[in-house]
Amino acid sequence: MSLPTRAHARRRLAIVALLTVMHVLSPVPATAQTFAPADTGARITDQTWLDDRTFDVTIDAPGLPEQVKTRVIVPAGWTPDADRAWPVVYAYHGGRDNYVSWTRSTDIERYAASHDVMVVMPEAANGAYTDWYNDGEGGPPMWETFHTTEVVQLMERNFHAGTTRAAMGISSGASGAMAYAARHPGIFEYVAASSGVMHMTMPGIPTMLVLTQALYTETEDATDVWGVPGIDAENWLAHDPWVLARNLRGVGLFVSSGTTGLPGPHDRPAPGEEESVQVHEVTCGRTTESFLRRLDALDIPVTSHVYEDGWHNWEAWRPEMDRYWEPMMAAIGA
Repeated sequence: MSLPTRAHARRRLAIVALLTVMHVLSPVPATAQTFAPADTGARITDQTWLDDRTFDVTIDAPGLPEQVKTRVIVPAGWTPDADRAWPVVYAYHGGRDNYVSWTRSTDIERYAASHDVMVVMPEAANGAYTDWYNDGEGGPPMWETFHTTEVVQLMERNFHAGTTRAAMGISSGASGAMAYAARHPGIFEYVAASSGVMHMTMPGIPTMLVLTQALYTETEDATDVWGVPGIDAENWLAHDPWVLARNLRGVGLFVSSGTTGLPGPHDRPAPGEEESVQVHEVTCGRTTESFLRRLDALDIPVTSHVYEDGWHNWEAWRPEMDRYWEPMMAAIGA
């Protein structure tokens, strides 16, 4: 083999120099952007813009088994280098759904566009909006930490989310929003909860919740979520909005639910389903009424809409947004 000539060596050096210059001058792709992490080490690994006001971020959180996404709507006037922060609504989806729930099933973009507000819609899977008990050993999965610490810090440190916050949720997301507000006083200025379990330790409800988790959550033991009813009563009580209701004083509250489980004015039951009862909505209605009595006894103001007929679905929940959106915006100064 012949040794390289001086010409070959000069050409090789020129190529290396050219590649180096091209690397330095080429723009950094969006996926390589550096984002500030949360205190736990949770970090954003990707950002994808869907339109000029909406983007998804992928988050790697130490307390979750896999990376998950969060959808964000930013207000008009928002820019990556803005010198101000915006009030935020954190919107929580229900079980057997995901982070696209609100943009898929409501006109949340239209609601948000009418106000100077950010909307953050994090993934929650079927995680029950809690750090799992796991026989007293704790998570993973750690959904409460993800929502109340990691997502909040990532939004505030990277996207100009403010510290004036509200939360809204449906179904298990409603339970989560109210529990978060009660367990973390001061985190939200306003909470809107539609068709959630508002009294977790009400007789019969723990059994129902464990059965629900057994049916819809990927776990070998549904008591991993909150523990065994009765035996691990302390943990159940520590997550029950009814028990923690005193902590909600000063928070703007909206609570709604159906009570009969029968199809309502917005439902379109198929032939033969006109008398079908959705038991879960009956359960939500019972616990909501109990929660409202508790707030009344504590003299804590709340706006409520307890109706009779209406299934446990978006047909019932969408109209509720018209009842709480403006008061929620006023509460956070949007």
